[in-house]
Amino acid sequence: MKHKLISTLFLLLINFFAFAQSKNVEMADTFRSNGKIYVVVAVILTIFAGIIIYLIRLDKKISRLEKEL
Repeated sequence: MKHKLISTLFLLLINFFAFAQSKNVEMADTFRSNGKIYVVVAVILTIFAGIIIYLIRLDKKISRLEKEL
């Protein structure tokens, strides 16, 4: 329960700081105009999903080892 609360607060903070950056970035505008922003977002989401899946599997393995001990 404590970890979920900490994770939720961390994600909310990341979201807050992401909205604080409202300057126009030329590189982002170029990616949007060329349609490449979707490739960038897809790569970031793929990496993030891979990290999440890895952490879930690692947690299950650690839990199994803790039960054995």
